[in-house]
Amino acid sequence: MKVIVAGFSKTGTKTMQAALTELGYNVYDYMENFEFLEKEWKQICTVGGSTELFRKMYENVDAVTDLPGCAFWDEILKAFPDAKIVLTMRDEEQWWKSMQKQHEENGSLIMQMIVNISPTGRRFGQHGIRILQSVVGDTMALTSTKINETLFKMAYRRHNAHVLQNAPKDQLLVFNFKDGWEPLCKFLGVPVPDTPFHHKNKKGAITKEILATNKVAIKMQREAMVVAAVSGVLAATGLYKGISLARTVNWADTFTTLSSLFKK
Repeated sequence: MKVIVAGFSKTGTKTMQAALTELGYNVYDYMENFEFLEKEWKQICTVGGSTELFRKMYENVDAVTDLPGCAFWDEILKAFPDAKIVLTMRDEEQWWKSMQKQHEENGSLIMQMIVNISPTGRRFGQHGIRILQSVVGDTMALTSTKINETLFKMAYRRHNAHVLQNAPKDQLLVFNFKDGWEPLCKFLGVPVPDTPFHHKNKKGAITKEILATNKVAIKMQREAMVVAAVSGVLAATGLYKGISLARTVNWADTFTTLSSLFKK
């Protein structure tokens, strides 16, 4: 582990993931943490995790971005004390608007289908709930149409203050995306690319990109389609059998019998 991006979700973490990937780092973002480390994060969020566990989790990973890693940056630092820390921040109100927009995207019909009927999607949803319960304390964040503004803003302030107060100053870069490649590359000791700096997830657009390109997201969509198709076949079969059975019943005699029962 060489770089810990300690910036909270919706502070440019997807942009940072893309930038670090271009610089040659093997980056674990939210999806990779679910795909490869779901069991470990379940343990951490339920019973706790040791420094040795974090070391084992990230021994072959160069950088980590977004939740859940950013919330446990200090635990990861204990396992990799020479790692550099990058803190990304935004104006609180702008950050909150972005968080709300992302929640709306997560509440789309296709996302709800994935989380509710895909086996992998259900695990993905449970993973997200565990993370948000641990980090934010909002137990309704993934099951409600609204998220708790008070809890989220408190978590955001608390997180930023904790990083600024406790991260080793000589290992910390508070990064502004407007500054582009230069300060980031200087801090990391790598050459500056001859390409424009990235800007990902404008207005929550990353959800559509992930659904279209991420292999785990694609797997969840396929599972959801299979479950929906099978359910449709079963429902149609049941309806057909019901209609066939109905055609064999002498409804006139049946209604006569029922009427006589009610008259008694």
